[in-house]
Amino acid sequence: MSRRRRPRISPARTLAAGATALGMLALTACGSDSDGGGGGGSADGTLDVVASFYPMEFLAERIGGEHVSVSTLTKPGVEPHDLDLSPKETARLTEADVIVYLKGLQPAVDEAIAQSGVTHIAEATSYTSLETHGTDEDHAHDEDHDDHDHADDDGHDHDHGHDHGAEDPHIWLDPVKYAEVAQGVGTALAEADPDNAAAYEANTEALVADLTTLDEEFTAGLADTDTRTFITTHAAFGYLAERYGLHEEAIAGLDPESEPSAARLRDLHEVAQQENVSTVFFETLASDATARTLADDLGLATAVLDPLEGITDRSAGADYLEVMRANLEALRQALGATS
Repeated sequence: MSRRRRPRISPARTLAAGATALGMLALTACGSDSDGGGGGGSADGTLDVVASFYPMEFLAERIGGEHVSVSTLTKPGVEPHDLDLSPKETARLTEADVIVYLKGLQPAVDEAIAQSGVTHIAEATSYTSLETHGTDEDHAHDEDHDDHDHADDDGHDHDHGHDHGAEDPHIWLDPVKYAEVAQGVGTALAEADPDNAAAYEANTEALVADLTTLDEEFTAGLADTDTRTFITTHAAFGYLAERYGLHEEAIAGLDPESEPSAARLRDLHEVAQQENVSTVFFETLASDATARTLADDLGLATAVLDPLEGITDRSAGADYLEVMRANLEALRQALGATS
């Protein structure tokens, strides 16, 4: 269910941007530390940290506290899967003391970081184990569904909108895995700034405690429900579903802009009826057109389940913890939680 998005950039555009970026990289390198380790701190003396998108930004800010200055490559309201970096933004990476990012979600970011020359890089997936979500078995509801041959009436095979065998990058939506990433980021900041290592360690412990509490709230809040199945716009919630014994059915795969096949929509009609689904979830940064159409066809309610890829004025909270708690309440209502 989680195919890594390929950047939609023409070869000509890529070559032109790359040439410009290399020129700027060369100019920037003249003012960098000789070991290529970054820009040597912000103007105010804090550690200069660049985060790839909001979940990484949140970790850097909470753990770094007053000792860091954090900027993000993905501005609020921008769908992170589609992010393209300008030559200026690419050159900006070389000035960072620390980069905090998640490999496999934003191909343009992955490439730019690989070429940045920065010494201290905190890569989120290296701190926890990845899982594959979206195989045929993952989406089997019962023995009858297992017997479905995944072919259209004309005999052509189709994948029902699922991605098979790819590692799912949405680890931040599992508070337990996110806490593991937090510990790795804390270590990376301490290595880059040993003088403030004790502060980073204390801040990491406090954040991990908050995430442990959040995990406990999800476990208790979703323990007893009328149904365990929910339908979402795109396949972002596989880790959350796995952690709390739920079953996610996504209209699209990892790419929220991909169009589901007619067969996939037929499957979702069947799932909704068999699993007593009451709600189709959409999100703030992706189009809600297909989700609303499906809900209208089935006479179901719609609600927001936020994948927390960015915070905007439409978000149901000001930070990760607030929005995750709003997600918990949305799931409880949709699944018919009784406790």
